[in-house]
Amino acid sequence: MLNQILTPQIIKAAQELYDVVIDKVEYQVTRKEFEGDITVVIFPFLKQIKGNPIEIGTKIGEYLVENTAEIERFNVVKGFLNLVVSDAYYLSSFTSMYGEAHFGYQTPEADDKAVLVEYSSPNTNKPLHLGHVRNNLLGFSVAEILKASGKKVYKTQIINDRGIHICKSMLAWQKFGQGETPESTGLKGDKLVGNYYVKFDIEYKSQIKELMANGMTEDQAKAEAPIIKEAKQMLLDWEAGKPEVIELWKKMNQWVYDGFAVSYANLGIDFNKNYYESDTYLLGKDVVEDGLARGVFFKKEDNSVWIDLTDEGLDEKLVLRGDGTSVYMTQDIGTAIQRVKDFPDIGGMVYTVGNEQDYHFKVLFLILKRLGFDWADSLYHLSYGMVDLPSGKMKSREGTVVDADELMEEMTSTARTISEDLGKLEGYSEEEKETLYKTIGLGALKYYILKVDPKKRILFNPEESVDFAGNTGPFIQYAYARIQSILRRADFDLTAVSPAIALDPKEKEIIKLLEDFPEVIQNAAKSHSPALVANYVYDLVKEYNSFYQSVSILGEEDLTLKTFRVQLSQKVGLVIQDAFSLLGIAVPNRM
Repeated sequence: MLNQILTPQIIKAAQELYDVVIDKVEYQVTRKEFEGDITVVIFPFLKQIKGNPIEIGTKIGEYLVENTAEIERFNVVKGFLNLVVSDAYYLSSFTSMYGEAHFGYQTPEADDKAVLVEYSSPNTNKPLHLGHVRNNLLGFSVAEILKASGKKVYKTQIINDRGIHICKSMLAWQKFGQGETPESTGLKGDKLVGNYYVKFDIEYKSQIKELMANGMTEDQAKAEAPIIKEAKQMLLDWEAGKPEVIELWKKMNQWVYDGFAVSYANLGIDFNKNYYESDTYLLGKDVVEDGLARGVFFKKEDNSVWIDLTDEGLDEKLVLRGDGTSVYMTQDIGTAIQRVKDFPDIGGMVYTVGNEQDYHFKVLFLILKRLGFDWADSLYHLSYGMVDLPSGKMKSREGTVVDADELMEEMTSTARTISEDLGKLEGYSEEEKETLYKTIGLGALKYYILKVDPKKRILFNPEESVDFAGNTGPFIQYAYARIQSILRRADFDLTAVSPAIALDPKEKEIIKLLEDFPEVIQNAAKSHSPALVANYVYDLVKEYNSFYQSVSILGEEDLTLKTFRVQLSQKVGLVIQDAFSLLGIAVPNRM
């Protein structure tokens, strides 16, 4: 990297010219209106070097031109030293990266600690919806980015497969289902079960209305409606292990798991291990008892167990009810500990959960620290904003959610309509067309969601996302396909990069951007933000398109120049492919 070459030289210049030791050099991208490739900010030096910043910049610039082969000339604007870097440096840099299969990717060391990334975590009473899509795309992408940054990664989910909401779907199917199955209806299992969750709510509201008409208050009617009483009894029967209830629970959950598997495959995501709340809901009780004995927790008069976090600016938090039953916090404490038992090399965890749970995770992480787990210092809540639609919020029990499968189908359909209107698919078979439509549609969906900082809310507009111009997935995919077309027509050797050509300014700008890719991966991993990768690759494509429009590539008569420009195009294509791979997006060879 250029910074690594320049920093010791600038430190040396300050020492030789001014007899001072500076420990940090600040760089900026040179502004477009000035000549230069990189800018050194002089103002921070003024704390140690007394004098005019223009004179100081000039002396350091002269020193660098004389002593650093990579610097050809310079100019100083106020307190900014703009340096012009030699073509030889950029060619050498390109030659180095050209030979790397996955430039910017790092591999973990054998003794490095692993990171566990949790995402998805659905309920088994309904299919995945648009909110789950953002969760899954974020979690999967962050896991891939962490891997590329040099971490060993485990991907996991915890499936919420127990509780009153599950019993509502089970009871409604018992009452109204007449034995129908995914096979008999042709519906995915998660959709079939979700329909009965909605059916329960409709029946429950009907019963509440009837009871209120007979003189009950709304609260009384909600508590006394026969169907909610039956659901609560079913939950008690499940907890007691009643065979017929357990059998029904297993059957309907399996329908849902089979449905989820199809959705996950279409989204292109995977997991190393699944956890189930039915297995984990009793975890953590022994840890609470141990923490109570060690003074981490305290007991109130009703025998409930709490932790006092007021010294952290929070409040007291319940970790065990007076009757000895657990709360969600108890389960999460136990599950975190169980995961480290399952994967002993874990050194940290990332929880991909919406921002409505920010407080919960602050408390969870503090509790685990106070319990003395060293890995608790490396826990991260990947908090993200909700996904809004032009039509408003989604409600599962009212059946107004945007179904994930239907959304993916709609995106594919939108891509089909736009592609057919453009009329560039001559010679494609119908199967090839459908594969391409899915690649474009899902690429549009994923990019639209991942280009936004995770903490921000998203207003999702399907039509806007499948646009072949602007900051969209299809715009970037089209640039990749264009590069593949160039490579198919390049009938000459591409193995060796010429060490001695004059670079066009556009070529130099592309190499500068390519050089940034390793740092982008590291920054995206540190900040858990796929948006940094998404917007980087958009900037790279914009720069490449400008190069493509202004510089002849295959039409260049000089074979050395032509070869280099095709090689440059090839490398841009590979970086696009690798960057999109980190976002879980496929790239088409033709569009």
